[in-house]
Amino acid sequence: MNEAMLGEIRKFVAPEFIFGADARLLAGRYARKLGGQQILLISDPGVLAAGWTEEVATGLEREGLTVTQFLGVPPNPRDTEVMEGAALFRDAGCNLIVAVGGGSVMDCAKGVGIVAANRGSILDFEGVDQVPAPMAPLICIPTTGGTSADVSQFAIITHTQERVKIAIISKAVVPDVALIDPRTLLTMDAYLTACTGMDAMVHAIEAFVSNAHSPITDLHALEAIRLVSTHLRASTAAPADLELRTQIMLASLQAGLAFSNASLGSVHAMAHSLGGYMDLAHGECNALLLPHVMDFNFTTAPERYRRIGEALGCDLRGLNEREGRSRILRHVLDLRRDCGIDEGLAARGVRLDDLPRLAGKAILDPCNATNPRPPSRDDLRALYAEAM
Repeated sequence: MNEAMLGEIRKFVAPEFIFGADARLLAGRYARKLGGQQILLISDPGVLAAGWTEEVATGLEREGLTVTQFLGVPPNPRDTEVMEGAALFRDAGCNLIVAVGGGSVMDCAKGVGIVAANRGSILDFEGVDQVPAPMAPLICIPTTGGTSADVSQFAIITHTQERVKIAIISKAVVPDVALIDPRTLLTMDAYLTACTGMDAMVHAIEAFVSNAHSPITDLHALEAIRLVSTHLRASTAAPADLELRTQIMLASLQAGLAFSNASLGSVHAMAHSLGGYMDLAHGECNALLLPHVMDFNFTTAPERYRRIGEALGCDLRGLNEREGRSRILRHVLDLRRDCGIDEGLAARGVRLDDLPRLAGKAILDPCNATNPRPPSRDDLRALYAEAM
């Protein structure tokens, strides 16, 4: 097979997943089927307060499994928490991990599994395919609608000393089972709904224009874009509506299947740098940066962005490229603002003299490799400045 043919080959990796209301209640059954005996249940204080953690713990114990809980996961999981969790996993003699929470909890759980199986520091595994030994079985139960860590090959961890998020990308971190239950979204507030929903939008858009996209990832990406554009405003306004929550959780799943296999782009590279430095929520960072990176990329992939515009619901008939570009970017900005994500980076404490450092870290992020237009460090600095 020649190099040109190899360049057209794409793989698609996904865990077993169960989607639907009350899927979370299957955790005990699946843990037992996967050979679990001593379970490390990883969650965070907010999810515990919402009741989901204890409900899952009770279900695991009902199956005769012993549960040790690790609840010390912050909104941006740090290398230090990963190492604490891995030590607890070993000390308690655990052989299976259950993660109940948003992307931070699930990423921390992946990190714990990596270190428990491979020793060393979680920072040793940064990059693509750097995890040699498979980790213990992992069951993920997402409680936010957008991060998609429950179906992805990505784990994002904050390097405490460098104040930057590192990306670990490997089939080894794909969960064994994802129990995707839209009922868990009913306890999210409006702003968290907006930020995580926009995270799903960014996942889908970046996957669709990625240099590694495929016909399979395109299907999932476009459907995720359509679902978020159609339902996110209403979901933020009516948090108790299970049908709306179901559509957003489905969008998260579709976007996750897309970006896990097509990878991402410079929005995420910049968000990893920004979120690690300022300790900001990942979805919020993505939402603030998205329009600027789309504008930067547009002329490199105009037809791809036009299809994105159609999935967003934009009427592009009769518009030339410049007019279509303007309408698509306006739609994204309006969606973000309508959901309550307004102002820019300056309002969140970012200063102009922070931008060289942010750009210097962002340019090293592996997500840039699949951005349709390769950025320079100066490009990234300019994009941060636009987002101020």
